[in-house]
Amino acid sequence: MQFIIFIAFTLLVGVVAYYATRKTDENTEDGYFLGGRSLTAPVIAASLLLTNLSTEQLVGLNGSAFNEGILVMAWETLAAIAMVVTATILLPRYLKGGLTTVPQFLERRYDTATKSITSGLFLSGYVVVLLPIVLYSGAVALIGMFDLTTVFNMDQSSTLIVTVWSIGLIGSIYAIFGGLKAVAVSDTMNAIGLLIGGLMIPVFGLTYVGDGSLWVGIETIYNHDPAKFKAMGDNDSAIPFSTLFTGMMLVQLFYWGTNQAIIQRALAAKNLVEGQKGLILAAFVKILGPLIVVLPGIIAFYIFGGTLDASQADQSYGLLVNKVLPPVLLGFFAAVLFGAILSSFNSALNSSVTLFGLDIYKQYIKKDADERQVVKAGKTFGIILALLSMFIAPTIANAPEGLFGYLQEINGCYSIPILTIILVGYLTKYVPALAAKVAMGSGVILYSISQFFLKDYVIENGGTYPHFLHVMAILFLFNVGIMLLIGKLMPREVAYEQAYTEQVDITPWKHVKVMGAIVILIVVSTYFIFT
Repeated sequence: MQFIIFIAFTLLVGVVAYYATRKTDENTEDGYFLGGRSLTAPVIAASLLLTNLSTEQLVGLNGSAFNEGILVMAWETLAAIAMVVTATILLPRYLKGGLTTVPQFLERRYDTATKSITSGLFLSGYVVVLLPIVLYSGAVALIGMFDLTTVFNMDQSSTLIVTVWSIGLIGSIYAIFGGLKAVAVSDTMNAIGLLIGGLMIPVFGLTYVGDGSLWVGIETIYNHDPAKFKAMGDNDSAIPFSTLFTGMMLVQLFYWGTNQAIIQRALAAKNLVEGQKGLILAAFVKILGPLIVVLPGIIAFYIFGGTLDASQADQSYGLLVNKVLPPVLLGFFAAVLFGAILSSFNSALNSSVTLFGLDIYKQYIKKDADERQVVKAGKTFGIILALLSMFIAPTIANAPEGLFGYLQEINGCYSIPILTIILVGYLTKYVPALAAKVAMGSGVILYSISQFFLKDYVIENGGTYPHFLHVMAILFLFNVGIMLLIGKLMPREVAYEQAYTEQVDITPWKHVKVMGAIVILIVVSTYFIFT
């Protein structure tokens, strides 16, 4: 019965996505890469949220909450503020320029070389980090939650390979052959399922703890360890409170405002109003994120705290699902979880195809390529990329312990340099292309030296080292200073002015500032409540 429900829901999503995209002309760049610039607010919001939410959050963030408590909610709640900033400041500029990729702006603002370097950084991050990790973590989560080794009657290694390739092949069909609109439509359905399924876990968990009473369950887990409900972490915690005002906001702004895999949904809006509505709607839902990706970890700590140690925290979410969810609902939750994994994989893959087709193939390989040829080349690259990631993902099982934390830290090598040149590019008019290249090189090199050489040296010699979020903030300010200095000494001859391409209506939503202020007020109030 569980597998029948799983297969039925998964097929339903595929059929709906197929019918929703039949009339989209996917032989054009806008049609394939941006769904014909036709996405509305609910679709944008759902796709944003589900692109972000996957097993890395469900398993990893709940595992962090198992150890650290509610303070890890910063990864969720502060994202809402970043979405407000994106909706009010960045998105109007993106849509005014009719952008398909973020690097396209960098070409207009700086030069072609800057765009190419940025596209290369994005692609390297997706290929080396994101795609294989999504496949691997998703496969491990499904295997652990639903005991697939027994179901398939295979050993752990063989089951991992089968699960990775199943996720990869289905995700590739959506992303490569369906284009962005198929990804976004399937995300919308899966987002509804994930919202329902994700909320079921804490509800059933608290009811289990409270012997049938939800409120008693809340009181029980709070009284068991009140420290788990303190939102402001000290300097020894995973997220010191001070980092919320430094690198945390920079990471959030990069992810929600400049990361191609995320912002591409908003770039596909039919107009600025729909794009801003979608981002604000997603921000409101994101505030509720801790109920899905933090609270279950605290519930699991109450139930399994005596049997799991800190190093086993990532197992807690799967154990909680098996413990509290009625068997009849496991098939539905499996399908929803599968959809979340697919979303992160196919969204990153679709963005990689977009970056390659428009910023690499058309720029350097075949400059006179028409739109049909660009789309075809992008699809071919996507197939190769998907196959590579499916081959690489199972090998991660043999990697040294702590790989996931290590790989997350690598993201800082490209996230902060890219954010730096985009913000300076929009906020100034005379900073030249040379400044952007110097800042990117400086950002990548200095961060790598800091986190992978200097940090180990200092700690091994008994010293203390700043949190990596503080390091990001320091390097961000340093590189902004470098760019402004170069701009002062060697300014552009002509001030940059962004042209309006008139591809979509950029009349802003009249309620965007008020609704954004409400989002920020709720986030700030949350921290006052949980002090």
